[in-house]
Amino acid sequence: MGNAMEQAMTAKDDNLGYWCADAAAANPDRIAIVDLCGAAPRDVTYGDLERRLNQAANLFTDAGLVPGDRLAMIVDNRTEFVEIMFGAMRAGVVPVPLSTKLGADVLRYILDDAACRAIVVEPGCSPIAAAVADEAEIEIRIALDATPGAGWQLYEPAVGRQSDRFSPPDLAADHPSFQPYTSGSTGRPKGVVLTHAGQLWWIRCVQKYWPSALETRALTAVPLYHKNAMAGAIKPLLLAGGTVVLLPNFEPRRFLEVLSAYRCTRTGAVPTVFTRLLQQHDLIENLDFSALESLSLGSAPVQKALMEDVKKAFGCRVSESYGLTEGGPVMIGPPLDGRETPFGSCGVAWPEGEVKLMSPDGKEDPHYGDLWVKNPGVTPGYHNLPEVNASRIKDGWLATGDLFSVDEDGFYYFRGRVDDMFNCGGENIFPKEVENLLITHPDIYDASVVAVSQPVKGFVPVAMVMRLKGADITEQELKQYCLDNGPAYAHPRRIRVVDELPLNAAAKVDRTAIKKILEAAYADELAAAV
Repeated sequence: MGNAMEQAMTAKDDNLGYWCADAAAANPDRIAIVDLCGAAPRDVTYGDLERRLNQAANLFTDAGLVPGDRLAMIVDNRTEFVEIMFGAMRAGVVPVPLSTKLGADVLRYILDDAACRAIVVEPGCSPIAAAVADEAEIEIRIALDATPGAGWQLYEPAVGRQSDRFSPPDLAADHPSFQPYTSGSTGRPKGVVLTHAGQLWWIRCVQKYWPSALETRALTAVPLYHKNAMAGAIKPLLLAGGTVVLLPNFEPRRFLEVLSAYRCTRTGAVPTVFTRLLQQHDLIENLDFSALESLSLGSAPVQKALMEDVKKAFGCRVSESYGLTEGGPVMIGPPLDGRETPFGSCGVAWPEGEVKLMSPDGKEDPHYGDLWVKNPGVTPGYHNLPEVNASRIKDGWLATGDLFSVDEDGFYYFRGRVDDMFNCGGENIFPKEVENLLITHPDIYDASVVAVSQPVKGFVPVAMVMRLKGADITEQELKQYCLDNGPAYAHPRRIRVVDELPLNAAAKVDRTAIKKILEAAYADELAAAV
């Protein structure tokens, strides 16, 4: 009996699906999730969540899934997302969480690439997912809320019939925990294999060095399939016994109302979310945000003006974060000695990981270069991509493709993507450098710069900028500003001024959409101007 119990405990300790089990055992009646995603609010206790995780694990096991099988998920923000994802992990099944906005071709590719044996779909959030799953002849098909047709079973009655006790299988240390897919902005999406051991290392580091208290309450409205939500709220908060307040999506006025009404102590999102929040002047002036302790801006470059405005509006600590799904997911953070992180920096190297900067010639550079990271959370490899693995992963080091500089105090500054660089008439240009110049103009809040083909120069920079509300700024004035304050070769040849930049499903600036818009508007004109 003793050996069996010890084996069961070891299996749980080494399984990411049990990351919140200790919190549930210690405080089963505490609220784990305040779910505001349905018609009525739901308070989900730790005890409730623990039982449902076991029922989900039993559901997938009884359906015939075995450790290592892939389970695709196309589900909007709701408690069931957490149940399905981590319940599958308890059974050793590997969830593949996917964007609800994927087109049919990309979805077909991922289901085939991951060799998914099962899929869970919320039909209301993806009009094409069920049909693609049927076409792909996915063996096990489960739907939330309504079944799309023959061959599908409804999740709620199926999971409700299961036992709320589950004995997890023993898994190897390198067993995959889940397999997200990158956005694929520069090609087909890449499956990122992340292990149980590596992800447990990461969330335990978070609690060890930057602990959350039981009273911590985090608001999240970005999609749960995105790293920002999982790494910023779900995993660290529910490990610590805190509470996650979950919204179905980002709508600025409701976000602010919930942030205040539920006395949230922290939240994090991409910069564009905060840009839109700051436009709600009446709510910011009249709501009570006194419970707020910290705000984190990440997953995209952050402007100094935005950081300052957010700090002034909410009166709490504001920080910039950096992460990469395949890199840990976070490997740089606030210093442990209490030093204040300078503006523009996302912090110092994590205490239990390694980072270095590499120059294009393959040598380590002490000041500037491609960020390479090494820690237990780094992906052991991209799924079915041996050539990519060979080029990006060497002796446990991952080449992130992100350019950084580091100052004499060890603070790291994101400078752009290695593959964003383009050549304009013999000069190398990084879009972020031009964006940083544009947003120093007092009338500009955000900017996105892309390369557009031009016969003589090869490529030239073209920009879309978001003006401050009420600002009256012309394209010519902005072009002259860039010529006066930066290198002439890098000034944007055309600039489109807009009230809002287009966003993707993760609420990040949609550079792919912007490039299409600007190419359609200006490519012929620039080609003729030779």
